[in-house]
Amino acid sequence: MSKVKINRIKDTIFEYVGIGSTLIGLVVLAIFIGNILVEGLGRIDLDFLMSLPSRKPERAGILTAWTGTAWILGLTALIGIPLGVSAGVYLEEYGKKTRLTSIIEVNIANLAGVPSIIYGLLGLEIFVRVLNFGGSLLAGAFTLALLILPIIIVSTREALKAVPDSLRQASYGMGATKWQTTWYQVLPAASGGIMTGIILALSRAIGETAPVIVIGALAYVPFVAQTPMDEFTVLPIQIFNWVSRPQHAFITNAAAGIIILLFLTFVMNGIAVYLRNKWQKKINW
Repeated sequence: MSKVKINRIKDTIFEYVGIGSTLIGLVVLAIFIGNILVEGLGRIDLDFLMSLPSRKPERAGILTAWTGTAWILGLTALIGIPLGVSAGVYLEEYGKKTRLTSIIEVNIANLAGVPSIIYGLLGLEIFVRVLNFGGSLLAGAFTLALLILPIIIVSTREALKAVPDSLRQASYGMGATKWQTTWYQVLPAASGGIMTGIILALSRAIGETAPVIVIGALAYVPFVAQTPMDEFTVLPIQIFNWVSRPQHAFITNAAAGIIILLFLTFVMNGIAVYLRNKWQKKINW
């Protein structure tokens, strides 16, 4: 048998192994999601969404959890998006290619893969203890902003790289300054890619549990947060709290909470995919 035929056989075997592995993963995921839907879909109603936590599972709701998640998401976006986009624009459009900037770029890329618990420990020391924010929404938002910053910076730079250089040269040829070119031409052209990175970063933040546990987010909060300095809980922590209870009714509540969290994550990722496809069509055009 020739070497070419052997290589073709290897390619075929690898293809079938890859397809089989993918199918196994999809089947397991379908079983998991199906079980969650069967268990918790009937529990979701207006009372469940608008009720406070309770020791009685039939009266327990996720009002404090989803409002805490909304607070955290909003504050994290307010902190992380301007910093991340600004840093990405500077590094790509203004920063000179020196050894220092190369080191910064490598470290930013590496930070995107750092385990989230490390950011939680950093937030515990800086925001909770040094700045004395305590276990507040503000401490959680700053911690999660640090978590998503590398993702936003990297996605912003990649989106800016994809903008044709001819667009910049045409703007300069019309007499525009560097800032005018960046603000009025480059950023609008790259906005789809930047928004895709931002939404994916926020969808990661919405499901993180380890950092907020480390900084002191509570498993039981009997009130709705009103200010950024209030204590809080989020959906992942509420779900974890219910799963740890022995009563089966709390497991049903946890399944309902998982459905809502999955829905939010799927919606955000769906928006990101839509924006990415729209942006790619615009760039190709």
